[in-house]
Amino acid sequence: MALLTVKDLSLGYESEVIAQGINFSVNEGDYLCVVGENGSGKSTLMKALLHLKEPIKGEIIYGDGLKRNETGYLPQQTLIQKDFPASVKEIVLSGCQGRCGIRPFYSSEHKKLAKMNMERMGITSLSDRCYRELSGGQQQRVLLARALCATQKLILLDEPVAGLDPLVTEQMYELISNLNKEGITIIMISHDLGAALSYASNILHIGNSIFFGTREEYAESGVGKSFLALRKGGEADA
Repeated sequence: MALLTVKDLSLGYESEVIAQGINFSVNEGDYLCVVGENGSGKSTLMKALLHLKEPIKGEIIYGDGLKRNETGYLPQQTLIQKDFPASVKEIVLSGCQGRCGIRPFYSSEHKKLAKMNMERMGITSLSDRCYRELSGGQQQRVLLARALCATQKLILLDEPVAGLDPLVTEQMYELISNLNKEGITIIMISHDLGAALSYASNILHIGNSIFFGTREEYAESGVGKSFLALRKGGEADA
């Protein structure tokens, strides 16, 4: 059974539908990139997958023993969040909240998990630093370590490289790719179509047309070719 299955999903706000007819499945170990124009419903889909927003229509089915609280999430950051006055280790450890149950404290196992994930992200030396003093790339590593504390199965990422310089962007893509190679399933919203075609195993395109398939199928599809041409044209105009 698939780790996640979406059937005939419609998304929107109140009576306004912004995306409909969305069907896709994600198997363990997949790397799915969600692409499409601004306002097409990508972030709304992410909220629906996280149970933060109810879809207008359709089903989201979790399988393979995945529980609702076993999904890691790296959201787009607001300016307020970037200025959060907590230490790195406090933020990473907060990713274990879903594991605490009714207990009001973190166990030694939670602290070991946070330490391990800081090591995985190469931020152990920053553990006592204040989060708001870090660079954008360092902050994203902290948030990724936090997401890893919530799950070892599935991580959702909403534009994880937004605002990062090219070198740090590539480093972040490599980190995410390595996690996927370790067996963690990735669902990532991206405006970087080149990266999607380089790293993703599958692509979901949301817009006037809906496409779901492998990255190779997307590159050869009418939807993919049109969107790639549109993106290249926009870069040329810029």
